[in-house]
Amino acid sequence: MRDSLVNLARDRFIDLIKIDTERLLVDQGPFDCILHKMCDDNWKQQLVDYKARNPNVLILDAPEAIERLHNRISMLQAVSELKIVQSGSDTFGIPNQAFPVIAKPLVADGTAKSHDMSLVYNHGGLNSLKPPFVLQEFINHGGVIFKVYVVGEYVECVKRKSLPDIAEEKLDSLGELVNFSQVSNLASNQKTDDNYYKLMHLDEYQMPPEQFIKDIATGLREALNLSLFNFDVIRDTKLGNRYLVVDINYFPGFAKMPSYESVMVDFFWNVLSKNGRREAVESTENEKKRKLEDIGGSRGDVSQ
Repeated sequence: MRDSLVNLARDRFIDLIKIDTERLLVDQGPFDCILHKMCDDNWKQQLVDYKARNPNVLILDAPEAIERLHNRISMLQAVSELKIVQSGSDTFGIPNQAFPVIAKPLVADGTAKSHDMSLVYNHGGLNSLKPPFVLQEFINHGGVIFKVYVVGEYVECVKRKSLPDIAEEKLDSLGELVNFSQVSNLASNQKTDDNYYKLMHLDEYQMPPEQFIKDIATGLREALNLSLFNFDVIRDTKLGNRYLVVDINYFPGFAKMPSYESVMVDFFWNVLSKNGRREAVESTENEKKRKLEDIGGSRGDVSQ
């Protein structure tokens, strides 16, 4: 919640107010819309109580919809549920289970612990892991991952560094596993001239087809019933037109997205409009403007 976002929202007559988690929600507000990413039982009950007293409030997003993304098994099941007519040669799916694999904590609740992952090269590496965890096939993808941000109907795809490719003939020389918490951290620390790895420069990597990504984003938004999330996509280097969704995150750090302030404020405005609140906001602000103009006229000056 940077000042640039707060100020731009205020210019559009939208006040962004931080909820005090030390106080009951019903004692705060009133709010037209509540944005959150909390899902514990106490918070869910507070949302129910607030909604009972303020039936017109819009809550983004429903806790039960968010919880699906807190489990790395259920989150990717949504991909297989998508009913998208795939045109052309580009296809998508989710990884299989084989070595090498990425071991991820089962719980994906946004905590630091949920980001503690391992790249496991063989069965021996599994003995060092603490369950519960999910195993995903590691697929060479050129050391690049596509992060797709979804804000309502807006979709933005950006490139980021990822795990380097692994030469199959070198697997026996890599040990059993390597631990990491952020893919980009491991990628940035990896020597590009290492005999075991091959890392492609971001500038050399082609973006996936724009409409193809938008179709997947739209399908996920409908399947998950969520408005604010992102998902990670990789391209199989062996099959250049095969894309894999490897992770989905609720309410990510949108500040990493280009021009995120205007995207978020447009989303807030559209949400208010669909919820029947924009007209009330416009009416209030127009009244304020008229009063300011009256004051300025009585003083013999004009206020902007």
